[in-house]
Amino acid sequence: MPMPLPVRTFDLLSIGSGPAGEKAALVAAQAGKRVGIIEMASRPGGAMVNTGTIASKALRETALVASAMRRRPIPGIAATIVHGLSMQRFMARRNLVQMEEHDRIEDGLEDAGVAILHGRGVIVDPHTVRIEHADGTHEYVHSEFILIATGSSPARANTVDFTHPSIVDADGILELEVMPRSLVIVGAGVIGSEYASIFAELGVEVTLIEPRNALMRFLDEEIRAVLTRGMEDVGIQILFGRAAAKVEGLGARAVTTLCDGARIESDCVLWSLGRNGNTRGLGLEAAGVHADERGIIKVDAHYCTACPSIFAAGDVIGFPALASTSMEQGRVAACHMFDISFLTKLADTVPIGIYTIPAVGSVGLSEEDAINGKRDVVIGRAHYRNNARGRMLGDDQGLLKAVFDGRTHALLGVSVVGEDATELVHYGQLAIHSGHGIEHMLQACFNYPSLTELYKTAAYDAKVNLAARATRLAA
Repeated sequence: MPMPLPVRTFDLLSIGSGPAGEKAALVAAQAGKRVGIIEMASRPGGAMVNTGTIASKALRETALVASAMRRRPIPGIAATIVHGLSMQRFMARRNLVQMEEHDRIEDGLEDAGVAILHGRGVIVDPHTVRIEHADGTHEYVHSEFILIATGSSPARANTVDFTHPSIVDADGILELEVMPRSLVIVGAGVIGSEYASIFAELGVEVTLIEPRNALMRFLDEEIRAVLTRGMEDVGIQILFGRAAAKVEGLGARAVTTLCDGARIESDCVLWSLGRNGNTRGLGLEAAGVHADERGIIKVDAHYCTACPSIFAAGDVIGFPALASTSMEQGRVAACHMFDISFLTKLADTVPIGIYTIPAVGSVGLSEEDAINGKRDVVIGRAHYRNNARGRMLGDDQGLLKAVFDGRTHALLGVSVVGEDATELVHYGQLAIHSGHGIEHMLQACFNYPSLTELYKTAAYDAKVNLAARATRLAA
């Protein structure tokens, strides 16, 4: 039976309206192209808005407000969090931010003339997609280019009983009805560590289980140590080198059995070990595109797949799987599709923001990376406890660590752990891109009191370290 002729045609058709799909659509539409987005969910934004970035970070801000009196105590005033609090009431702010972000995306796409096509997209051939609607009907659409921006989903182990209401993954943790008194988190990656910090801040008894011997090994070792201490100081029990063999329900609670036979009971278990690309049932094989065992699609530097008319961007292509990089990947892909000169590649310096408590931000090379790359390295450190703004914020553990080239004095990388770390790294990003370093930071005048002053302190520290090294060499 011949396939029905497509009713609508586009220049670009994005399957998914997350950060990659949205930004690619806007770039193409603003260049005068006919653009459509296929979206299964009732509202746009993907995991960035609906289950991940916006949702968890809004919850984090609420948790920080709720715990502010403990972190910055006022004599004679006490504040406590009521146990058994409704999660939905507590997350009212999160819901408001999500609705506002939904409206922003929808208004932006509508103003640009992008068509939103609701349903599930399945690739039929290199230029045709079948849209399967919720009512059982379907239609075919044609496009010169197709962008796969379907995102990712939490990986689920078959040793975990996800049918039990007290056992959830990262998509389900925010749908709990009541704030748990105790929480076990399996996996101390970015998502697991962020949620551990958030719930511990709210007075929840948190146990974090990590099979490896450290948190997030891609971080600078010294910064990672400060983060680990900060999480332990707020009461998080971190079990390194331990793995979960099984997670099952136990009445209204859950029990986690470790590989060594130890059992941990808790009100809730969050399984947070990895994510898989959303490529199952997408019809990739019809266009000669393949995904690996984790559902990750391989692309070239332009985000083009093995099929010249099909591109992919965002979480579905794997690391770094950040909302910020997904946006840029979508823009770059659209520019290469239509020879738009706006943006031809991802930035050379991409910052990483981890919204733990304390937060972590990094950009460029860590000390370990620079040394392994045979760079001549000098380190400059600045501690929050020696910064007026840091003391005002009650952060006596925070650290900014700058990695400079020992010969040129240019900044190679910066890692920060502490208050506003995810904002502070952007000055470092600009300095790396501009080739600035120690002398520039020493000459710059920063507001007082401000955390940005940490860069000047780190530059002074690096200069002292350079002088000490020169003295040693002379001797």
